[in-house]
Amino acid sequence: MKLAPSILAADLADLGQAVAACEAGGAELVHVDVMDGHFVPNLTFGIPVVAALRRRTRLPLDVHLMVSNPDRLLADYLRAGAARIAVHWETAPHLDRLVQQIRDGGAKAGVAVNPATPVEALVDVLPRLDYVLLMSVNPGFSGQTFLPRSLDKARRLARQIQDGGDLPVEIAMDGGIDRGNMRDVIAAGVEVCVVGTAVFAAADPVKAMSELLSLSRSEKL
Repeated sequence: MKLAPSILAADLADLGQAVAACEAGGAELVHVDVMDGHFVPNLTFGIPVVAALRRRTRLPLDVHLMVSNPDRLLADYLRAGAARIAVHWETAPHLDRLVQQIRDGGAKAGVAVNPATPVEALVDVLPRLDYVLLMSVNPGFSGQTFLPRSLDKARRLARQIQDGGDLPVEIAMDGGIDRGNMRDVIAAGVEVCVVGTAVFAAADPVKAMSELLSLSRSEKL
């Protein structure tokens, strides 16, 4: 299991310290939630922030574009240093083209799906993806409660990946993951856990990350 702390839940006045904590805690990715106030009801990070983070950490930046018209922004986020970019299925009528643009830019290509979007909608694009990001909360805000039905969704996606010939597609999940549900999340087939509040609301974020990683290893199924 890869841990991808979401800096949306960190102290936004000290993102440099947040990414330093991710490195110290053993995270493999830094998750960056980009919101436009249109597709989701919040505004967060933009291209200059991603570029600044790239200069401050050796960890790959896992950029989640919760934006309308992502085709307008992909090139800028690729230039800013995103190592992985997920666009939302709900915003991308020409998904194949966007996936190819991400790959041509040297990043790993992902598709994110909202809680109400069935994973079966991805069957024709799965062979072209590096990962799928399952939202286990409705996107837009940090600190929401995990939606238990997301576990069945992960299991169905895992079966699709297997039925497609064991495609090299990672399953990631984002929203409400913590010590109480991580065992179930991993058992459902999730390989990348995006964790925000469970890390950055803790008194010691570095220790919280280390404990989550230890838990994931001890519960490997």
